[in-house]
Amino acid sequence: MPLLALHAGSLICGTQLAAPDTATLARLLLVAPLLEEWVMRAGLQEWLIRRRPCPAGPGSLAPPVWSAAAFGLLHLGSGWLAALLVLPPGLVLALLYQRTRDWRACALLHCGFNALAIGGCAP
Repeated sequence: MPLLALHAGSLICGTQLAAPDTATLARLLLVAPLLEEWVMRAGLQEWLIRRRPCPAGPGSLAPPVWSAAAFGLLHLGSGWLAALLVLPPGLVLALLYQRTRDWRACALLHCGFNALAIGGCAP
């Protein structure tokens, strides 16, 4: 493996993703998806959607974009790279919520994203 790829992998895959213990697995696969999606989608994004007078108008992408940005900022505790890396999945989750208005579907997909991240970081 090239040195740059090894270094990038170590930046992306901290010990929580590379060697998660049982408590970390529970947090990443259950607690975080449920809590974050409830707060970000059912809370923040729903509030942003309701503030828009016309959901199909030109500003209809504003709630998902702002929600995804807030989701990224929520992950700043893991570093800037982690915050940037969760932006695309955060936008997917926000667009899913915009279409379905079901934060539980977002939590299930969020769990899947976290499982993929854990699987991709496992030695």
